[in-house]
Amino acid sequence: MDLSQYLEIFIDETKEHLQTLNDQVLILEAEPENIDTVNEIFRAAHSLKGMAGTMGFKRMQRLTHDMENVFSEIRNGKLNVNADMVDIVFKCLDAIEGYLTNIIESADEGTEDNEELIGLLNDALENSEDAAPAQEKNKEAESEKTSSETEVDGDKCKFRSVPIADFEKNAMLEAKEKGMHVYAVTVYLQESCLLKAARAFLVFKGVEEKGEVIKSHPSAQDIEDEKFETDFSMFIVSEMSIDEIKTTIENVSEIKEAVIEEYEISDAVTEAAPKIEEPKNKVEEAPKPAVSEKKEEKKAPAKAAGKPVVNRSVRVDIEKLDDLMNLVSELIIAKNGLVSVSGAATANDQKFNEQIEYLERITTNLHESVMKTRMVPIESVVNRFPRMIRDLSKKLNKEMELIMTGEDTELDRTVIDEIGDPLMHMLRNAADHGLESTIDRLRIGKPQVGTIRLDAYQDGNNVTIEVSDDGAGIDVERIKQKAIDKGAITEEQAEYMSEKEAVDLLFQPAFSTAEKISDVSGRGVGLDVVKNKIEGLGGDVEVASKLGEGTTFIVRLPLTLAIIQALMVDVCGEKYALPLNSIVTLEEILPEDIKYVHTKEVINLRGTVIPLVRLNEVLDVPSDDSEETDSDDEGLVVVIVKKGDKQAGLVISKLIGQQEIVIKPLGKFIHVPKIISGATILGNGDVALIIDSNTLV
Repeated sequence: MDLSQYLEIFIDETKEHLQTLNDQVLILEAEPENIDTVNEIFRAAHSLKGMAGTMGFKRMQRLTHDMENVFSEIRNGKLNVNADMVDIVFKCLDAIEGYLTNIIESADEGTEDNEELIGLLNDALENSEDAAPAQEKNKEAESEKTSSETEVDGDKCKFRSVPIADFEKNAMLEAKEKGMHVYAVTVYLQESCLLKAARAFLVFKGVEEKGEVIKSHPSAQDIEDEKFETDFSMFIVSEMSIDEIKTTIENVSEIKEAVIEEYEISDAVTEAAPKIEEPKNKVEEAPKPAVSEKKEEKKAPAKAAGKPVVNRSVRVDIEKLDDLMNLVSELIIAKNGLVSVSGAATANDQKFNEQIEYLERITTNLHESVMKTRMVPIESVVNRFPRMIRDLSKKLNKEMELIMTGEDTELDRTVIDEIGDPLMHMLRNAADHGLESTIDRLRIGKPQVGTIRLDAYQDGNNVTIEVSDDGAGIDVERIKQKAIDKGAITEEQAEYMSEKEAVDLLFQPAFSTAEKISDVSGRGVGLDVVKNKIEGLGGDVEVASKLGEGTTFIVRLPLTLAIIQALMVDVCGEKYALPLNSIVTLEEILPEDIKYVHTKEVINLRGTVIPLVRLNEVLDVPSDDSEETDSDDEGLVVVIVKKGDKQAGLVISKLIGQQEIVIKPLGKFIHVPKIISGATILGNGDVALIIDSNTLV
């Protein structure tokens, strides 16, 4: 059987299960007695084992099988969770991730058997019997109460104490009157069975072709959800013989044995009825549903919220979404062309104009819908960071915690794919450079546990991500000295350098303040890589720090890289686009309002001194003398743009208006200055360059 067609699904689902395991083991480390978490880990390990076995990845299957065994013992109260156990499980997860990396690269899991890890898991299992004797006694006492889970007189059929309702008993009696058989069946699966629910389904399907299933234990729903061990029981009404029913069941693969007996209805009356009627048993039985109901109650929100998503979502290749986005982009260009034509239409063409307006609404809605399909919660990137911080805490011997907010903030898939590494580097920086050692923190009166925060939120057409710590802050003088030692600046420059300019030195290539190279940071792959990556995505990064109190890295990213709202401007007869998300305001100023600071033009706008940038000079556009004369009489049109806390006023000739534009890359064949971020095709077919106001500022 060719399983290669399922490889992508296997990879995606394995990533999801690995993330679940990492999250749940972190919870288990903090709450060793949390049985819900143990059950969740057991289910995820079981699913991974089944998937790996189905795909033929035997090494991965073996490791996850041993993990599942360990958590089975924890569930049964035979094994306690401790710090060593958690460390072993995390090593297992890293090993599974190693298998997955090999599978992604070569469709093969590799040759690493991880015998050492399997040995550690088996050692834990060998020590499990004496780990929790009290819990074991409780379990034995509980199992004595539940006679449906024990063998009666050594009999393998487990139907005798299953309560039977009146309508079920009546159905059996009617069948007997018609000359049919009533069978009690217990089906035992092999212990190595990977897909229990699937095997049970095949058993039910086969049996229903031979007769009718009156009742099952556990319920059909529990069997479907794999809420049973390796056996289940049922009552069957059929005209077929015991041997025929037995053969039908045992023909299903991975069935160890089917035990079948002719069922006497009197048994149902004399043994099952007291379970319903006798007050004592009623009292014993009543709490059980209440307990399970309480548990369900606890789990219900996740199931209710999760199920519709699973049932109503599909996996779509990102390339297909890219193609769809390109088609929408072309549609918007065509729409812009029609809008420009409609501008010249006469009053008689009102119908034409109405249709153009309708087309505009449709394309805008279509664009928004396509954009939403490409939007992914930032959670898919940041959910691996708690595990990373936990490992760094142990490696650096510092107590620290990570607090995250805004994980549901959404970004375009293309941005999400690129943002993971920069964020990881900033968090490592915070852990290694930012936070002081535990001893130092206690000495200066800070909390023993250092705090690292990752906060994400939407701000207009941008998403802002802040990575902060409550550590020592940035020592500006130390940075200056390091820069002087490296020859990056002179002592005179350092003397006149502002605090912000000094902090910006951190973003220079290969600049690090680490005294010694470690595998956490200080390898020379510094914040310059972070800055370049973020600016390559059309975003920007800045640092705010206070010595002794902490540091915050602020990253701003565009929601999307494909279609944006822009302000179209005219610069001496040439058309340019300015992204709307960087524009603060539009102003008209008179020539006499322009002042000079160090020979540079500035304006004082409501108490804020803002430098002026004449776009025609920066872009080397020949000025039109007649237009300049007009603008001198009427004043200058200035677009105030902002990057972080910096502002600049861009002097233009005139405004054209706001427009939805499609960003087209200029390719590698043209050497383009950084202030040009791309181009767009206008409605009349002309090409307008897009100005990156961040770089300009």
